Amino acid sequence: MPAPLTPAATVPLTAAGTANTGAANTYSDLKGLASLKKDPQSPQALHAVSQQVDALFLQMMLKSMRDATTDQGDPQSNEMGMYQDMFDKQVALSLSQHGGLGIGSALLRHAGSASATSAAPAAAKTPGALPARAGAMAPSAVAPSGAATGTGPTASAATGAAATPGEFVNRVLPAIRAAATALGVSPLGLLAQAALETGWGRRMPRTASGTSSLNLFGIKADQGWEGARAGAATLEYQGGIATPKHTAFRAYGTIEQSVSDYANLLGNSPRYRDAVGAGPSPAAYVEHIAKAGYATDPEYAEKLHRVLNSHVFRQAVADSGIEV
Repeated sequence: MPAPLTPAATVPLTAAGTANTGAANTYSDLKGLASLKKDPQSPQALHAVSQQVDALFLQMMLKSMRDATTDQGDPQSNEMGMYQDMFDKQVALSLSQHGGLGIGSALLRHAGSASATSAAPAAAKTPGALPARAGAMAPSAVAPSGAATGTGPTASAATGAAATPGEFVNRVLPAIRAAATALGVSPLGLLAQAALETGWGRRMPRTASGTSSLNLFGIKADQGWEGARAGAATLEYQGGIATPKHTAFRAYGTIEQSVSDYANLLGNSPRYRDAVGAGPSPAAYVEHIAKAGYATDPEYAEKLHRVLNSHVFRQAVADSGIEV
């Protein structure tokens, strides 16, 4: 299922779609433009752009409502129309900073997923990289923006967050390896899936209190789930068409609980029998887990293969020093 979106902390937005960490701005404030240009891929800038999308839609709605209710008698003065337009833009900006329509968040979620699996032509030629699947797109570097591979400091056990793919692997691979051994499959397939679902640990749903759900595999919280919950904006595909939704996900107290719950799901569901039967082949595992309909994304298998075949994935596993 699509990896959930965990937006960065809310930042004020200007009319140019820029992030500003200071006080709230008017729609005409352009001072944040320079900061957006300096680091357009930063979480703050991306979140600001998502707010701008909501603001634009809200402006269109307000304008349509005014046009539909305009007095058919004497036309309004130019000054009145100008002030109403200014007012509508400011209202749209304010609403976008306090929840908005959710459209911008859904687009940000989709952009984050695409970024995490975007092709890196050089990766296919990197010595030691796993061979690409026949007919697949170029392997992906799938590293978080601005992050380098390597182990670095140990990731926080409390949040599961990681600054690099290496830190993410260090944090989750021991639990994944134990679960994979119990299931009789390669831990690499499960690890690639966790990396894709969470953007290497950087995108996990958050609970109402703001804590991470530690949900590595994007398991939804259905009516039978009695544990803690977390919510996130997602894109669900119906007939190949992406539809924005707000989805409830399971929340866990530890990474180990998250992995254990996923292993139970695989082991107890006939739906995933072929995936569990893939044995030591991680490529067969990701192919079967996608074919079983684990996610609605029609490109789920291809994205998993990109992660699995990437140099970043191979290097992060090697740097972890954990035998797989």
